[in-house]
Amino acid sequence: MAPSDQNTGRAPHVPVLLRPLLAAVAPVSGVWLDGTFGAGGYARGLLQAGAAQVIGVDRDPLALQMAESWAGAYGDRLRLVAGEFARLDDYAGGPLDGVVLDLGVSSMQLDQAERGFSFQKDGPLDMRMSQSGESAADLVNDAPEELLADILYHYGEERASRRIARAIGAARALEPITTTLRLAEIVAKCLPRPKPGQSHPATRSFQAIRIAVNTEFDQLAEGLAAAERALRPGGMLAVVTFHSLEDRIVKRYLQIASGTEANSNRYAPARADSVARFELVTKKAVGPDEEELAENPRARSAKLRVARRTAVAAQAIDGAALGLPDIKKKGRR
Repeated sequence: MAPSDQNTGRAPHVPVLLRPLLAAVAPVSGVWLDGTFGAGGYARGLLQAGAAQVIGVDRDPLALQMAESWAGAYGDRLRLVAGEFARLDDYAGGPLDGVVLDLGVSSMQLDQAERGFSFQKDGPLDMRMSQSGESAADLVNDAPEELLADILYHYGEERASRRIARAIGAARALEPITTTLRLAEIVAKCLPRPKPGQSHPATRSFQAIRIAVNTEFDQLAEGLAAAERALRPGGMLAVVTFHSLEDRIVKRYLQIASGTEANSNRYAPARADSVARFELVTKKAVGPDEEELAENPRARSAKLRVARRTAVAAQAIDGAALGLPDIKKKGRR
């Protein structure tokens, strides 16, 4: 999400895949809900493309505070709500014409060292999107090593999860781990030095801990189900993901809801519905083009999936069918 000139009144970050998203959902009209409002880039794009109103939802209080300087220019066309997109149907106020979700941590949050999301900037080990509840420091210092290892493996696909969990356990026995750089240092010592072009050794561990702190996968499953309930027949669902675990959940959900996947996968038996609640607009995930990559290298891993709601009644899908990791929260140390 590339920076822009805040003095012009434009949003401080540009959302990834906005051009292909607007093309896939065109023509834009009616009431839309942006469940991950952030800096407001998607909301602005939808309003400029023809949406009558956009409901912007975010659980980060700072995101809504930052919007106060410009949101008033849109009058009643932009309504801001403090909340989680897992409950987006509670905020809709009626059938929606479209829902947009941009998953994961925003570059706005990564760039603020005091939020504790980045392993490249020293700050408190926080990572809470809502700025309330259990922090990353609480989890890292209090969770049993077995639980930490499970989190690192299932939420970060970290093969050295048990080695890293043991190292965290040994370090916190000497003194609490309270800063991002200290955690990054502990993780890095457990892994080989990266070769040029490879990601930082702590990338997967920080991702896993952030997902656990913010219950992101549960939020995603609940948010997809809430969008299904809130969308009118013909309404559009557009989801942007940034790593394979998120995209796998979204892909599986849309396969089941559209009835396009009849075979079982390695997570659970198939549960494809005989009557589709969604029609796939993008048969495969859409990534950034060369122009967007030149403007914003952070978009490299982004994927867009779009589907259209049918008139079939919404149904519930459990986490096992979506391949959600089953991590049991064991007691504190």
